Amino acid sequence: MKITDSNLSHKELPHRFRLRLILAAVIAVCVSLSGCTTADSKQQKAQAAGSHSVSVAVATVQQQDVPVYLVGLGSVSAFYTANIKSRVDGQIMRVNFQEGQVVKEGDLLILIDPRPYQVQLEQMQAQLFKDQASLRDARLNLERYTTLIPSGSIAQQQVDTQKSTVDQLDGQVRTDQAQIDNAKLQLVYCNITAPFTGRVGLRQVDPGNIVHAADTNPMLILTQLQPIAVIFTLPEDQLPTVAQHMKNTSLPVEAFSRDDQTKLATGKLQTIDNQIDPTTGTAKLKAVFDNKDNQLWPNQFVNANLLLETRKNSTVVPTAAILRGPQGAFVYAVKQDKTVEARPITISLTQGNTTLITAGLNPRDVVVTDGQDKLQTGSKVEPRVGGPSNTGGGTNGGAPSGTPAS
Repeated sequence: MKITDSNLSHKELPHRFRLRLILAAVIAVCVSLSGCTTADSKQQKAQAAGSHSVSVAVATVQQQDVPVYLVGLGSVSAFYTANIKSRVDGQIMRVNFQEGQVVKEGDLLILIDPRPYQVQLEQMQAQLFKDQASLRDARLNLERYTTLIPSGSIAQQQVDTQKSTVDQLDGQVRTDQAQIDNAKLQLVYCNITAPFTGRVGLRQVDPGNIVHAADTNPMLILTQLQPIAVIFTLPEDQLPTVAQHMKNTSLPVEAFSRDDQTKLATGKLQTIDNQIDPTTGTAKLKAVFDNKDNQLWPNQFVNANLLLETRKNSTVVPTAAILRGPQGAFVYAVKQDKTVEARPITISLTQGNTTLITAGLNPRDVVVTDGQDKLQTGSKVEPRVGGPSNTGGGTNGGAPSGTPAS
């Protein structure tokens, strides 16, 4: 029996060993799966904790002086423009300018052959000399006839006839003198001079050409560039305000390029037109610029910014921070604990990238300027300074729209 029991024990030993191996393998797999689950859970918790704070761009509410501009589309107009034509017929002898040259008032531009008119002047002067001699002789005869009247040696009719002859010759002398003055004027017209200081354009004639007073095309165009004017338009509703401010001071006007990116010149508002265009509901305004650096050219399109006033110590925020909802305009303000709240505001004026606030914000408050679409009141944020540039205009200034959440 002992031998039998020992044999049974030896037979059960491999079976038990296999069970132990299987159990150990199962335990190892469970431990491994438990470790993976714990690691995944930690990673998910870390991701959840990281996504809890929203990265947003912020800006600080400022208090500063804000210039108020009225913007209108305009075009540059030369202060003076002259289409210079010939007033006499003749051949061009000399051209005394170069294209694009700046000439001064009184400078000789073109010389037309004056010799034919000089000959006419000499003929008129000779005729005057002849008629003056006849007038002197007639006056002497009149004096003789007059002295003979008391003696009765001459009839009164003959004296009267002689007096008429003197008057006729006197009229002829005056006519001769007028013709001489006209001939001298034609000589002056042969010398074409600059009527004002300006810039010469492209010339249309060359020396040797024959020009006529009846020609329709000018020989050259002279424009005054310094100073120069800008004619721009504003809505009729803004005219009373502009007129009121014009009474107190001279209003500055800034001319910008067509893309509104480059400032070209600064001038002063001169006047408002005397009527409103009924088709557009706008009125024309004229500003004058010194244009010392020749940045403005006639017929150039510009954006005219009229500085109406400067509002002192205004509370301003970037226009990109403004949102609009059913209750009106609001912003997301960042609190000390880095959470945000939707705060209603009152807008006074939107000027480009800057908006003036009259209620709802104080200087040094922090507002969100980018990333508002991911926020609601109580959201945790991770602020970063700066945000997308906003060049939009209008009441919303190009800012995204949204609804304040509670």
